[in-house]
Amino acid sequence: MSHVHEISLNSSLNLPRPLVLGSTSRYRAELMHRLRLPFEVIGPEVDETPLAGELPGALALRLAVAKAQAVARQRPDAAVIGSDQVADLHGEPLGKPGTHERAVAQLTRMSGQTVRFHTAVAVVCQDIGFVQHEVAEVAVRFRTLTEAEIEHYLHAEQPYDCAGSAKSEGLGISLLDAIDNDDPTALIGLPLIRTCRLLRAVGMPI
Repeated sequence: MSHVHEISLNSSLNLPRPLVLGSTSRYRAELMHRLRLPFEVIGPEVDETPLAGELPGALALRLAVAKAQAVARQRPDAAVIGSDQVADLHGEPLGKPGTHERAVAQLTRMSGQTVRFHTAVAVVCQDIGFVQHEVAEVAVRFRTLTEAEIEHYLHAEQPYDCAGSAKSEGLGISLLDAIDNDDPTALIGLPLIRTCRLLRAVGMPI
């Protein structure tokens, strides 16, 4: 399914090609609105199962590129953005929990630990053979959490569609001791500094 996001600006935009976000994530769509560029949303059909022995950063990058390429095959004229995020607990990938029970298990394991979030972004334009990508790494130190804190947080925010079971842009910030990164929106799901760099490289005016 495709959705078009129109942006109203004082001056008209004359983009060199259509811009497509290859993602069904509402968080990434919300971040894309910050760039004030009209874009379309097309959900990619990609198997997100990790390969045997695949490290979290490599998994995030492979899936970001695969998502962009899958959508670019449908829209070869467009600049297509693909992105993926994988939480990394001591080398073990942690995905979206999906259920309350899995979220409890994730947060219990992450309590008092430093978790690295690998957020990859890729831009593909099939017509001109453009494929570039980058990965942002965010180190997140969790407080030592009680069972009651975990339950209260999960019932309040229900972050079951978020890798690592916490939304740093919301109440999840209360679970943390520190965040260390160089691209502030990477933890939310799309590193906009890197995204802008890739879009400029494909000829998009940012």
